Amino acid sequence: MIHPLSEVQTSMIGADTHVWQFTVILQGAVIGNNCNINCHVFIENEVVVGNNVTVKSGVYLWDGITIEDNVHIGPNVTFVNDKYHRSKVYPEAFQKTIVRHHASLGAASTILGGLDIGEYALIGAGSVITKNVPARALVFGNPAKQMGWVNEDGSRMRQEGDFFIDNKGDRWVVKHNTLEKL
Repeated sequence: MIHPLSEVQTSMIGADTHVWQFTVILQGAVIGNNCNINCHVFIENEVVVGNNVTVKSGVYLWDGITIEDNVHIGPNVTFVNDKYHRSKVYPEAFQKTIVRHHASLGAASTILGGLDIGEYALIGAGSVITKNVPARALVFGNPAKQMGWVNEDGSRMRQEGDFFIDNKGDRWVVKHNTLEKL
């Protein structure tokens, strides 16, 4: 479903995707199946959005951004794709940012360019992300700091000594800032 008050220039939109009013999607963008692209969203040409993605109102996806499957992007999340931005001065290439599958970005968070947001990561509302976020990390603040690890459903893992216990009872350990299942 594409709302008649949106401007969708691409034909590369998957089945069962909804695009709401006052949204602009440029010709080169690729949008997967079963997505919900809310009103007042702008998506540039060199953007790939996976399947089952929710993009809330007020989000702009600039060239160089890849969103994998099952990602939630909260309202007014801001992405940056140019490290040395100047009016009417364009880089040879924009920074590449990837948001891995099942990650959730909280409302009004800011994601600087060239970063990798790990799978199942949870970013708190209003956070400023200045470096890569590991898989399953819970981060928030300005600048964002890692404050724990999360389960697949987004709830916080329980810590017992050096181990983290997920909601299925499995044990995990942190090695080189990466969560590894035992």
